[in-house]
Parts: sequence; C-alpha cells; structure tokens
Amino acid sequence: MIGSGSNLKPNPIIFSAQNHLTMSLRLIPNSGHSFHLRRPTFLRFNNHRLRGFSPPKHNPSLSLRAESSARERFSNLKEPPMEVEVKLRLPDSSSHQKLSDLLSPHHIKTHNQQNIFFDGANAELSSNLAVLRIRFYDDDSHCVLSLKAKPVISGGISRIEEHEEPLEPSIGRACVAEPNRMQLMEWSKILERVKKEYGIGREGFVCLGGFRNVRRVYEWKGLKLELDETIFDFGRNYEMECESEEPERVMDLLEGFLKENGIDYSYSEASKFAIFQSGKLPTF
Repeated sequence: MIGSGSNLKPNPIIFSAQNHLTMSLRLIPNSGHSFHLRRPTFLRFNNHRLRGFSPPKHNPSLSLRAESSARERFSNLKEPPMEVEVKLRLPDSSSHQKLSDLLSPHHIKTHNQQNIFFDGANAELSSNLAVLRIRFYDDDSHCVLSLKAKPVISGGISRIEEHEEPLEPSIGRACVAEPNRMQLMEWSKILERVKKEYGIGREGFVCLGGFRNVRRVYEWKGLKLELDETIFDFGRNYEMECESEEPERVMDLLEGFLKENGIDYSYSEASKFAIFQSGKLPTF
C-alpha cells in the first residue's frame, strides 16, 4: 500500500526476455500497523512474453488469514483491563464476625490465600506504583500471577490496571524460592511487559515477602461480596470488597446495609500491599 501523499517518483525496471522472474521487496511497517513499500516500483516488459509465468489470482481467504494474524499479533499490545472495586474497612474482629453472620445465608465459598510480592532489584516496579504478585489458593490448588499498576483510591472506590495469568503452583513456588526464574518465563505476557515497560534487566527480580488472607465470598442482591481477614506480621486488617462497573450504586447499597445493621466502617484509603509496605495498620 503506497501512501497517496508520497512525493517519490516511480522507478521503472526494464527486463529483457527471461525464462523466470525472481523478485524480493522489502516491506516497511508503519505506525498504522499496515505495510508500505519503501519506493513504488513498476515492471515494464519490452513486449516479450515470460514463459511459465501467469499473474496470481486474488485469494480473499489468504487476505482474511493475514489480517487475522496481524490482529492477533497486535491484540497483545492492548491495555489491560481496569479493576474497579468498592472497599470498606471494618474496625475489628467483632464487626467482621457480625457482618459474616448476617451474610451467612448468602455464603458461596471461602478461600485461603497467600500473596507473595516481587520487585526489580532496583525497585523498578514499586517506584512506579506497580505491583507484581503471585497468589496461591487453598493449599496450592491453583495459582495466579498478576501485575497491578496506576492505582487510584478515593472515597472507598479503587481503580487500578490489572493483568492476570494462571500459573502452575509448582512454578510459582519455584519463583518464590528463586525469583530470577521469572527471567526464563518467556511465555508470560505479564513478565514481558514488566521487562519492557519497567526496565527490569539482568539484575532481575527480588522477593518482597507477603501475607495471608482469608476471603469469604457471598452472593448478595446480585453482587459478589468479598469479606477479608488479612493477616500481616504486625496485625490483622478487616475489609469488605465488591468489584463493579457501577461503584457509586454499589457503595450506596453497602453503606445502607451496614448502617441499618449498626456495623461501623470507614472508606479504605490504602491497598493491602501499601499496608504491607508501611509495616503498620492504618488508624481507623
């Protein structure tokens, strides 16, 4: 495809009669994800017929396959989805237990999670407000690698980029023991992004440690509620979370429910990772 605004003049190539014609062209990608010839080229044959040569027929299926392949390649460059959650902090274990009892008819499951965090050797991630985490579920029944970035939390509503990939628990445990094993995981789009966007190089990764979390999950009024008891080395934190594309509506519902049942709460002002980094529980 030649841009219509090009000022380049056609460059004719004149061939004498030949038995075959072999030609190679260099394709130059542009920012629009199409390809341009570096210079328009025309072939002129001096009224000689080339033996054994016939122009190829247009094959729509080949064009569709090429387009599909290009789309697949560039789809990997899309921005990760934004996670939007309502986060309400509870003051103590008694408030947590009271809320758990009220929601018990709606209980679905309980997860025992272990969250382990990683950074670059020169704090390339944390200095840019990004978090690389491996989460183990229920005695290593399954495991998830995630990258969270660009966090904003205000008025109890958290917005953060989140990119997740499933991970074999045995590989996750190997990464905890030797963080630089992640340098070898070339199949991971998350780690590819971490290296390219945050510049983690040969010095590699370090493990920051982590914490445990007991998450009770409920279905309540069409919402998925998550009631957390997070166990840090320096204390326990209690929080209710609900992911939604309508956080303001969900906030109104949850605040009304808590007030109606006399349960104290406050808007969460920091993520669990930020609390872990600070080394102390926030004041209520």
